[in-house]
Amino acid sequence: MNQNLEAQAIYIKENFADANVVEPIQHGNLIIYIAPEKLVEFLTFLRDDENLSFKTLLDLFGADLLGIREPRFEVIYNLLSYKLNNRLTVKVALHDGEIVPTTTRVFSAAGWFEREAFDMYGIVFSDHPDLRRILTDYDFEGHPLRKDFPLTGYKEVRYDAEQKKVIYEPVKLMQEFRNFDFETPWEGAKYALTNKK
Repeated sequence: MNQNLEAQAIYIKENFADANVVEPIQHGNLIIYIAPEKLVEFLTFLRDDENLSFKTLLDLFGADLLGIREPRFEVIYNLLSYKLNNRLTVKVALHDGEIVPTTTRVFSAAGWFEREAFDMYGIVFSDHPDLRRILTDYDFEGHPLRKDFPLTGYKEVRYDAEQKKVIYEPVKLMQEFRNFDFETPWEGAKYALTNKK
């Protein structure tokens, strides 16, 4: 198999009709979208095909595209082929609440990556052997990398010396309204700054 990305794209489209290759190829990266129900079959094809041999899952992560486009979420798989000496990106687009199958049967390394995507974005992977939070506390509310997650969170954690334990309390903001100046320091504020002495 030629290492040329265009040739790989043609080969993949000819041998897996459900693969949606993003054209044109930019920045030396071949990106392919696949439907959730075809994901496991497609990753198995990429791994086992002798001409491709993408045997290593480098990483898997989620992305929240709220306000950018629909569907809202993407799960991104970066694969490596030592045989071809190049990488491949596989993306699955998901609506909020849509479930994607686990890929732990294809790449055992996917287990912890999928747990992270579940914890941070709330993306559910069906048939995952141990889908639970991995970075946040088990009682954590929400998913902190979603764009609609409040910056303050929902609960604050502190140690109570009297009770001699860690306690969770609802977040209390000291101000009802905060007026932030989002201008960069180089542009300056649109209002006049006075120098009082």
